[in-house]
Amino acid sequence: MDAFYASVSLLDHPELVGSPVIVGGAGTRGVVLSATYEARAFGVHAAMPMALARRACPHATVLEPDHARYARVSSGVMALFADITPLVQPLSLDEAFLDVAGAVRRLGSPTRIGELLRDRVADEQGITCSVGVASTMFVAKLASGLAKPDGLLVVPHEQTLAVLHPLAVGALWGVGPRTEETLHRFGLRTIGDIAHTPLDTLRRVLGEATGTHLFELAWGRDPRSVVPEQTERSIGAEETFAYDVVDQQVIHRELLRLGERVAARLRAARLVARTVTIKVRFADFTTITRARTLGEATDLGREVYATARSLYDGLGLQRARLRLVGVRVEGLSEARSQQRQLVLDEPAFGWRDAERAVDRASARFGAGSVRPASLVRGPDPSRPA
Repeated sequence: MDAFYASVSLLDHPELVGSPVIVGGAGTRGVVLSATYEARAFGVHAAMPMALARRACPHATVLEPDHARYARVSSGVMALFADITPLVQPLSLDEAFLDVAGAVRRLGSPTRIGELLRDRVADEQGITCSVGVASTMFVAKLASGLAKPDGLLVVPHEQTLAVLHPLAVGALWGVGPRTEETLHRFGLRTIGDIAHTPLDTLRRVLGEATGTHLFELAWGRDPRSVVPEQTERSIGAEETFAYDVVDQQVIHRELLRLGERVAARLRAARLVARTVTIKVRFADFTTITRARTLGEATDLGREVYATARSLYDGLGLQRARLRLVGVRVEGLSEARSQQRQLVLDEPAFGWRDAERAVDRASARFGAGSVRPASLVRGPDPSRPA
């Protein structure tokens, strides 16, 4: 997907299309999750501290992330991929490999399939994607990057080296800043330079594993195949406070907000979870986690929060200064339409129906349109007077 988090956020803000938009935490310790290409032109990029991003592009609009919405759109995109081929390997919410060899007879050439994917993503989800088509996973991924934004690049097998060799060494998987610096020091600046360097030399310079790996990729050789991935192993969310926090009410409210967010992502993915884990990071960056396995799998924010709060209160941290808290759920499985049976005195319509109604309201009116009363914003007690 192209600038996925920003593109999805703009679905609720069409008036901002074509302008610089940054998605991320608005606090002093916030970081950029994504940015539109208009903001990227000013040097804004993912994982950049928000303070730097604001200085680089002061006229950009900053939007809070909506993780539940991202999960719903991602689920729709992955379902669309599954219509094309069962061989889908997600890399993240917004990226996946597809092996379409078995779909050629039914849908046409790989180029036609790539065009079909782009058209359906735009029509059904309202966002754009870039598609790379090649005979290996590495070259396909590289081609999708070269096609951005909103493009399609097909690299036939016989043209692989012609496309690959002129590119900078940084385009290779496994070449980070330090490896790139080492390669430059030895005069290796393009992938073609690596390909025409003796393998023994590369191994001496980079080590046995890295030297062999980069040599193979430089010749377009990638033996991996697409491995379909099953359901997510865990879903989580965390928040770094703008200031170190001692106030227990602030921490409880944050656990509630994170629990609601995680549960919404569970429901969007049609999953339930058996284990709830909390993460707590102190002012000195020491980090601890605690987990509890539930008697019955759940997708309710109320139950996730209750468990997270119980775990936190059990730590006895009334005077500790906290930098970050997080909530994560694990032991995921597919939700069933009748996941829970009613128990004695439980109303026929209860919290599950209420939270699903909140999901519907959020999908229609935006994240946060309906929320627990304690999360309605007032003065922020985490900020010093």
